Amino acid sequence: MASKLARLFQFMDTLGLGERDPFGNPIVFKRITMIVLGALTYSRLRLYNKTVIKGTEYLDELPENGILFLPNHQTYFMDVICLYHIFFSMKWGFRNSLNYPIYLLAPRSNLFYVAAAETMKDDGLIPRIFAQAGAILVNRSWRAKGEDVKREVDLDAVAKIGKGLKFGWVISFPQGTTRAFAPLRKGTAHLIKGENPLVVPVRINGFRRAFDKKGLLLKKRNTHLTVEFREPIRFKPEDSVDEIMEKLRLELGLEESDGHEN
Repeated sequence: MASKLARLFQFMDTLGLGERDPFGNPIVFKRITMIVLGALTYSRLRLYNKTVIKGTEYLDELPENGILFLPNHQTYFMDVICLYHIFFSMKWGFRNSLNYPIYLLAPRSNLFYVAAAETMKDDGLIPRIFAQAGAILVNRSWRAKGEDVKREVDLDAVAKIGKGLKFGWVISFPQGTTRAFAPLRKGTAHLIKGENPLVVPVRINGFRRAFDKKGLLLKKRNTHLTVEFREPIRFKPEDSVDEIMEKLRLELGLEESDGHEN
């Protein structure tokens, strides 16, 4: 009887029954969303295309919170979904591999990603569902409805991201858009100076060739998708915004390859 109760409590802990993330969302619903989305997208990363992963050895000893992942940006959703798959696989001890989808049975729940509120709320049902998998919604001050704008900075954004960092790992796209050759936004450097997270730059490539802009529809099969985690960086308090920006530009290789494929 005791062993059965132990297994029951272990199962409840795996699902996160009764737990909530720092934004008040039930962990169990978040994990179910991750499992379903993971199952629906696995074939696009592993069967229809080939995902080549490098650098997960840098992530083995990372703490459970305070980590900011900064990838370049190529699609609205598939970039994040692929990173989620990699983090789930790592939790099960698989390094640089998506070969064993058993990892979807118990996904990592302390994951968040920064997304434009209008993208998640105005683009239909699928983005609204995906938002339940850890979206930190922010209002972009420079872009709205596909056009360049100028409006007040979302002052709550940094606080929201900081709350996510205290609980787990956060993915944020420093370009703030999927447009090729887009420059980094200085808000990322200000966030780093304010929250002092451990920063992991991530180079991604091939997603723009394989998927549509949203990352939901296949555009070209048998594409090599690459994800390379760079060595984690702890910036110094005295580093200037411009120094942080230049370091991130170099680590992300934006001047070398991002946007060269269409």
